[in-house]
Amino acid sequence: MFTPRAFAETDLRWLDRLLARDAFVTVLTTGEDGLPELTRMPVLYQRQGTRIELRGHWARANPQSRRDGPAKVLVDGPHGYVSASWYPDKEAAARVPTWNYAAAELRGQLQRFDDPAALADLVGAISDHYEASVGQSWQFEADRPEHGPELRAIVGFRFQVEQVQVKLKLSQNHPEANQLAVIAALDELHTPASTELAQWMRWHRDEAAAGG
Repeated sequence: MFTPRAFAETDLRWLDRLLARDAFVTVLTTGEDGLPELTRMPVLYQRQGTRIELRGHWARANPQSRRDGPAKVLVDGPHGYVSASWYPDKEAAARVPTWNYAAAELRGQLQRFDDPAALADLVGAISDHYEASVGQSWQFEADRPEHGPELRAIVGFRFQVEQVQVKLKLSQNHPEANQLAVIAALDELHTPASTELAQWMRWHRDEAAAGG
C-alpha cells in the first residue's frame, strides 16, 4: 500500500480502532495461476503488544482454503470525498479535490486447520462475539446433530501478523484552517459516512496535539 510519510501511522491503537469498527476484512493470497485471489470475511482480532493474530474460516469449497503461508489482509476504515471548494486557501494554493480515508494492510502467515474441536471453538467464539454485537445470544452447539455437520464444510485459519501498515489520510498535510474547514463541511453533509470521517479527523488532530 503506497503510504507517503505524512500519512503513515505506527500507533497500533489505530489498528485496534479499525478492526473494532469493521472486522470484515479482505484476505489476499496468490492463486495457482499466479494472480491474486481474495475472500471477504469477518474475523476475530487479538493483539497483545505487538503480537497480532486474526482468526476466521473459509468455506471448504473455496480454493483459498487450501492456502498456507504468506498472505495479506486488508482492513477498511472510514472514507469520503473532500471538495477543493472547502479549503479556505483553495485559490491561493490552487487546491484540488481528494479522498480522505483510513485503512490498514497486514502481512503475515496463514496457518490452516480443520480439527473439529478447534473449528468448534472458532465458530463458537465468532458467534458469541457477533451475537453480542447485535444484542442477541444464539450459540453454536457442536454436539447438536444439526450443527455438527457444519464443521465439515469449513476450514479455519490463524493469521500471524508480521508487518502492519496503517494509513491515515485525514488532511494532516494541510494547514489547520483547511483541516477545520473540511471537518465542518463533512459534518454539514449529515450522512453517517461523512460524520464518521469527520470524527476520525478530530481524533487524529486531538491525539497529535496531545503528542500521542
